[in-house]
Amino acid sequence: MASDSLFPLRQSSGEGIIPSQELRQFVSDGIVSAHEIDEDQIQPSSIDLRLSREAYQVAASFLPGTSTTLLNKAAANGMLRQKIDISNPTLFYPGLIYVVPLEECLDLPPDVFGIANPKSTTGRLDIFTRLITDVGDEFERVRRGYSGRLYIEVVSQTFPILVQEGLRLNQLRLARGRHIFAGDRALRKLDQVDPLIDADEDSAQANVDRGLRLTVDLQGNESGIVAYQARKTSTPIDLSRIDHYEIADFWNPIFRNGKLQCVLEPGEFYLLASRQRVRVPPGFAAELLPYDLATQEFRVHYAGFFDPGFGYGASGEIPGTRAVLEVRASQMPILLEDDQFVGRLNYYRMAAVPDKVYGGNIGSSYQQQGLALSKQFKRAQPSAPQRLSVASRQSIDGNSSGRLAFREPAVAESLI
Repeated sequence: MASDSLFPLRQSSGEGIIPSQELRQFVSDGIVSAHEIDEDQIQPSSIDLRLSREAYQVAASFLPGTSTTLLNKAAANGMLRQKIDISNPTLFYPGLIYVVPLEECLDLPPDVFGIANPKSTTGRLDIFTRLITDVGDEFERVRRGYSGRLYIEVVSQTFPILVQEGLRLNQLRLARGRHIFAGDRALRKLDQVDPLIDADEDSAQANVDRGLRLTVDLQGNESGIVAYQARKTSTPIDLSRIDHYEIADFWNPIFRNGKLQCVLEPGEFYLLASRQRVRVPPGFAAELLPYDLATQEFRVHYAGFFDPGFGYGASGEIPGTRAVLEVRASQMPILLEDDQFVGRLNYYRMAAVPDKVYGGNIGSSYQQQGLALSKQFKRAQPSAPQRLSVASRQSIDGNSSGRLAFREPAVAESLI
């Protein structure tokens, strides 16, 4: 691969994100354990985690701290409202907080740590999740050498959802040693020989500044759709169903207008796409970090992990794939314009090239995607603006701009 000389895929110390073949060995050695772990849980740079059969509705989000376990703290502080059996499909209501023990347990070596994120499908349904460990004081982080159970906090912010034991809502990356994302100089060198974006479409080299800069696309797909806005509905979404639900029952499409603008409106959830078609070579994993967190204006992307091979394939045969942006606004309407900066994609070295990469061969749902909804929805899209809702038609007329929003994700930092 052209990038090999620029970024050694295995340091002499074995530092980097643990690849699929080593994750498989971790399972065999009991470092990651459960009653049974399926091969399809093992992704190129992460492992999918599964809900156990019990869940707890809690009064507030919390961390256990370093002196007690999660459930002991919840019981001692009166935060446990009810215990729920989810061995059968069970309704989780929007806005309520649930804590679910996971099937998988860890017994990590002293030099291995973990970082978790929601899966792509979870983020696209506006389901907020955070990993919690016992005697831990950070969400989404597993400290080096951790041994014990894992839990997930689940809050569906828009839709009622049906969940069940065995469902996979989040994923865990494990990494060894001191691991830092690739710097700008290295990324620019890589882009010269192994482009990070589809250069034919964007007619320029990648814009690298503290990572690969991504901007939003408001020109739209072949149907002129630039975004989907979630509808408030009482109809639950069964997360186990694939290609099942009608888009129009849950989403309002927003079509391109002459100004190539949208207004992000507080309290609403949207899906948009990046203008760039990005590429992640197999020797790397990537993570999308949002627009400047200090502004508190809008946030982008809950599910920030990009697997090796995303938009790239096994040997560079794919020219790039758009990133779908999960967006929720903060406290005021925000004008969003075409090609506006929304986040940075940071690249991290793998400890070794994984023995499988992101794509259809391993059941990945979003390779070569455009503005794609989660896999629970039928793939057919409205073909013309006349199918628009009244609100969306107003956005074309300029009376309302199809108002959008960016929400607070579980932000993953450098793997250090």
